[in-house]
Amino acid sequence: MMPAAKTVTVGSATAAPGTVVRGAIPVTTLAGGTPLEIPVVVISGAQGGPCFWVDGAIHGDEPEGPLACQIAMREIDPAQLSGTVVLVPVMNVPAFEAAQRGNPLDTFSYDMNRIYPGRANGYLTERMAAAHAAAMTATADFEISIHSGGAHSFLDKAIFVDESPASVELATAMGPGWGCIMSSFNPKGSPMAHMKDSGKVGITVELGGRSATSPKEFARVGRELANSILNIVRHYKMYPGAAAYPSPRYKGQQEALLAAASGLFLPAPGVGFLTMMKKGDAIARITNIFGDTLAELSAPADGMIFGLRALPNVTTGEWCCFYCKVEGTRD
Repeated sequence: MMPAAKTVTVGSATAAPGTVVRGAIPVTTLAGGTPLEIPVVVISGAQGGPCFWVDGAIHGDEPEGPLACQIAMREIDPAQLSGTVVLVPVMNVPAFEAAQRGNPLDTFSYDMNRIYPGRANGYLTERMAAAHAAAMTATADFEISIHSGGAHSFLDKAIFVDESPASVELATAMGPGWGCIMSSFNPKGSPMAHMKDSGKVGITVELGGRSATSPKEFARVGRELANSILNIVRHYKMYPGAAAYPSPRYKGQQEALLAAASGLFLPAPGVGFLTMMKKGDAIARITNIFGDTLAELSAPADGMIFGLRALPNVTTGEWCCFYCKVEGTRD
């Protein structure tokens, strides 16, 4: 028997069955007297079911999540929904307002995706994380955190999971093209790790970044992510329609390739995303301003590139390439 529909409250948003309500999760008041709060949308289905929670902009230079949440909010009809969809377009509000990866108001816990779920009596970013975590843990059954390459890189469709069956299932529900499914590189400090610790399930998804923020490309990325949100609710029988799935689904580990020299970052001609490579294949080179090659990047193992630096100017130690060392398929 289908569970009964229920009224759902997240922060100041209380949504009766069949309604969409906007609100906020309160955090604190800033020195100038303005409230610091986390915006939230609750879509409460006319029928009962699980709660699917979507998080955007835990990094403030990653605007793809907010756009995807806007589209999903417009397109999910609560009259046809079984269960609840909670959309948090922007988790790290000060970081988003500054278009920076972390919170410029807080130099002690700058990156929310490394200190989550924070501390209710901690530094400012920790308090934001704690307020969000309390609301999510009380409500959500499963969650996705939307990331991208931010201000420095472009990342193609890639997912991090905790390797539990439920996590891999949620990753698979992202839909066609999302076959790069890697083991989490950050076992603590992220929403997906907190969801696992809470006996629930979460994943981290990556799509977009600096070279995909032109009007056409940004719209495409937002549409792709919104399609995945809709595919997930269809997979879990929360919404009408058939879900679609990626094939093949790869299993692998991330390796971040860093710059060994400073200069100009030049990807190899024809190098592509999510395309199988052999160990040793050329990825890029770094030249000085005169064109002399200072360093070369090559595939560290058989696998595929899922992210590349989008800023040609590079300094030693900066991110250059995000590589999936493929261990096999999940099919």
